[in-house]
Formats: sequence, structure tokens, C-alpha cells
Amino acid sequence: MNKKIFPNKKFFLLLSFFIVILLFIIPYTALAQTYSFNLERENVDVFWNEDGSLAIDYRFSFTNDRFASPIDFVDIGLPNANYSLQNISADMNGRPITDIQPSPYVKPGVAIGLGADTIQPGETGEVHVYIANLTRVLHADSQDKNYASAVFSPTWFGSEYAHGFTNLTLTFHFPPGVTPDEPRWHTAPDGWPTQPAAGFDNQGRIIYTWKNAKASPSTQYTFGASFPQKYVPQSAIVQPNIWEILGISSESAIGLTVCCGSGLFIILVSVLGVRSSRKRKLQYLPPKISIEGHGIKRGLTAVEAAIILEQPLDKIFTMILFGVIKKGAAEVISREPLKLKIALPLPEDLRPYEIDFLNAFQKEDKPAQRNALQDMMIDLVKSVSQKMKGFSRKETIDYYRSIVDRAWEQVESADTPDVKSQKFEQSLEWTMLDHNYDDRTRRVFREGPVFVPMWWPRFDPTYRPVSSSPSAPIPVSTSQSGGMTLPHLPGSDFAASMVKGVQGFSAGVIGNLTDFTSQVTNKTNPLPQPTTRSSYHSSSGGGGCVCACACACAGCACACAGGGR
Repeated sequence: MNKKIFPNKKFFLLLSFFIVILLFIIPYTALAQTYSFNLERENVDVFWNEDGSLAIDYRFSFTNDRFASPIDFVDIGLPNANYSLQNISADMNGRPITDIQPSPYVKPGVAIGLGADTIQPGETGEVHVYIANLTRVLHADSQDKNYASAVFSPTWFGSEYAHGFTNLTLTFHFPPGVTPDEPRWHTAPDGWPTQPAAGFDNQGRIIYTWKNAKASPSTQYTFGASFPQKYVPQSAIVQPNIWEILGISSESAIGLTVCCGSGLFIILVSVLGVRSSRKRKLQYLPPKISIEGHGIKRGLTAVEAAIILEQPLDKIFTMILFGVIKKGAAEVISREPLKLKIALPLPEDLRPYEIDFLNAFQKEDKPAQRNALQDMMIDLVKSVSQKMKGFSRKETIDYYRSIVDRAWEQVESADTPDVKSQKFEQSLEWTMLDHNYDDRTRRVFREGPVFVPMWWPRFDPTYRPVSSSPSAPIPVSTSQSGGMTLPHLPGSDFAASMVKGVQGFSAGVIGNLTDFTSQVTNKTNPLPQPTTRSSYHSSSGGGGCVCACACACAGCACACAGGGR
């Protein structure tokens, strides 16, 4: 009887042994079929050449995960399809790579085959790729017809493949001959320094450098600058066609037309409806304020005039913020998110809307803070509407617009930086009412120092005097003005901080501007109630079109996502 049982027991033991082996092998095999890596470092040098072409020099440092597939290919997105494989070279840890082909995953883009230098699990490898003679990458600057716009996004990788942080450095090399005071940097991506570090490369060319030690390897970052067109041939400046204006690549134009042509009318009607609805949400002034009276309502504050001019609410909030800071009622202790330290006791010269503003910021709960700011704005709109009774809105608007124009004229006509700074401080809230406030501030303070007012440190908690450094932006120093020692900083830094103040308020405090304003509009300018019920019903659905990667800006040379095969 024992002899009959033993063979069955032996079979059972063998079967158990193989099951245990499979339990160890199968998970490892499954893991080894995935790509997972950390992009430790990415250095990108972008050369805007004198013939109008672009050259890109990439240096990647990959660390492959221990249980991931070997990294055998690296896919790199390119700004456009105007390149030649003959103008691309690559090496791996200094050894030449010969397998360079169009990428099947990234279009436009190239695949770099690592061959025998495949990065094995747990290993680190340095991949160097140089792309020369890319054309049609410069566009006319939308703010200055004499300038060329140079915009670039370094390639990025799918979030399912890349993880962790990347030490990303991107450097623009401007064409030979460009002088230090000629380039203009564009707005930096969120989380990056507001201004690039300027300097010279080993060829004597002006460079702008952006650095972020905690960049995301799977996020698109767009960088831009402009320089005078005279340094490149006029023929190199691309005039955008209709597809580029709409942010659609020419390769996708035909497919888009076929895919969406039949629904063009529906889309057009939907867009007009959305735009009309959005415009309606932003009209927070009640209709009765438009009923014409006689004469000009004088004596309004800049904030109240902003209501008459229907300025965006994020700008109005920023004007109030400057007002309470100048009066010593508050101090910014954090810009992102915006947090205030309220003075106790409060100054006696505060206006009701300034007190309500400060009370809102004493609430720790964000929704409660947002609701309090909405209530404050509703009361302010109603107060201004009451003051406008019997006066002409049209004449009043013209009157306050003339005040804005005179304020800017005084600033722009100042002979010296200290006088210009003084005029700007005196009329700060009025200058903000200009609809081109952002661009005008950057243009006026692009060159020379700005003597900051005494209350400036209460607005900018990062403002600290530092010693000069050849690789850093121009440092803060001191100068005599009007018998007082006033600190000053570069005009470009000052302008960026002012512009960022409005943008930061919208993003960090009130959230979506349209939604926030809509809540105010519902109370101050509600839709009229219909007298009869309509039987009309409409509906709309989403389409199934998928378009290729394209850049939605006038001067783009953006690279699309790639890599991670």
C-alpha cells in the first residue's frame, strides 16, 4: 500500500516545485517587458544660427530601473519635419551611434538605436544627440515686427515610462552679433525662474539659460525669446499660414478637414455659443448703469474706475492688494499660494472694500476665502452702480481713460530712472487700468534700473539684496534719490514681478477667472427671467478627431513628446 502512495507523493512534490519556480519567473518576466527609467539629467543647447536655421544639442543621462526592459531606443521629438537624417549624429557614452531613423512613435521625430550599447536594467547611460540645420523655425514677433520670435520645447517622455525629477538645463545661443541688451525673454514656464540667466558662450554669442533641478521628465516646457530680425535673412522668418495660426500642423490639415469638415457648421455655432456665454459671464456690471445720464462722475478711486471700465477681476484684486500693502495694512508672506499677514490694528484710512478684502484673507479655508472675495466684489459693484446714478457712463469712461493715458505719459516721459520710478509708484493703480498693462510695463522698464518704493519688500517676500555674480541676473544695490537711500533692481525683474502679481492672483487665489466672475455676474447682472417657456432644445456632442502634436503660438519651434520605447 505504501508503494502505491509514494509515486503519487513524488509527483506532487515535483509539481509543487515547478509551481514555485513559475511564481518567481512569471512576475520577473512581466516586469522585464516594461520600460521604466529615471532621466537624471537633460542638457539642451539650442543654437539660433545666422542663416536662420536651428541646431539642437541634447545630452541625456538615463538610469534604467532594475526590473525594466533594456533601453534600446530613444525617441526624440523635433520642432518640424524640415530636417535631414544626414544632419543628425549621436553617441552613447562617447561611442558613435549609426542607427538613426524616423521614429514610428513620435512624428516628427527620430529614433536613436543604441545597439550594443543598450542600457541594461539597473545601469546608467549617457546619450548625446546633435541635430543640425533645422529650418522654418523662426517667426515674426507678434509684439514687434522688427523682431524674430524663437520658441522651443525640449523633447519629453511619456509618464508611463519616465518618473522622478530631472535636472533640466536649457540654453538659447543667439545669432552672432546680437548684443546683450537686444534679446527679449518671454514668460517662463510655471515653477521656473521668471528670468533666465544671461551670459556668453565660448564663441562670444549671447546666451539665455534656464535651469530647474526638479523638472518633470514627462512635462512639456516651452521657452521663448526674441531678437532683432536683422541678424538673420528675411527669408528665414516664417509667415504663418491659417493652420499654424490655429495651432495645427500642416501634416494634420488634410486629415482634420476630412474628419471635421462635415461638422464645421455645428462646431462654428458651438464656438460662437461658448464665446457668447463666456462673454456674458464676464459682464458683471448691471444694465441700469448703462442708462445714460449727464456729466462725468468724478472722484472715483482707481479700483472703482476699474469697475466702470469692466477690468478683469483678478486685476482689480491685485490693485486692491497693492493699495493695502502701500497703506501698511498687509504684508505678503507667501506668493504661491498667496498668503497675507494682516496688520493689527488696521490703518484708519482703509476703504470698505479694502477691509472686506483683508477679512477674506483671514479665512484659512480656500472655498470660504473665495466666497468672501466674491461677496466683497458684489458689494463693490453695487456701490459703484449707486454712485453712477444720474451720470453718463460713456463720458465717465472717457474721462478715466484719459487719466490712465496721462499717468503712462508721465512715466514714459521721465528723464531719469529715479523720476520714472517715482511717477510709476504715484500712479501705480491707474497705470494698471491700461488694457496693454502687461506689455507696456515690460517695454517701459526693459532697460535700466528701477528704484523700488519703500513698501516693495512687503509685496515681494523674495526681495533681498545680494552680491553680484557673473552667472546671475543683475543684483540689487542702492542709490541716492531725493535724499533717501532707495534700493533698485533691474527693470526687467521689476516688470516681471508686477505682471506675475496679477497672474499669480488669478491662479493661486480665485482659480478659474471665468467661473469666479460668473458667480459675481449672477448676483450683479443676472439673466432676465423669460416670460414664456420655449420649446426649443439643443444638444451637442464631442467629435472623434485626433490631431497630431502642434504648438499653439505664433512663433513656435516646439518638439513633441518622445522616447521610452
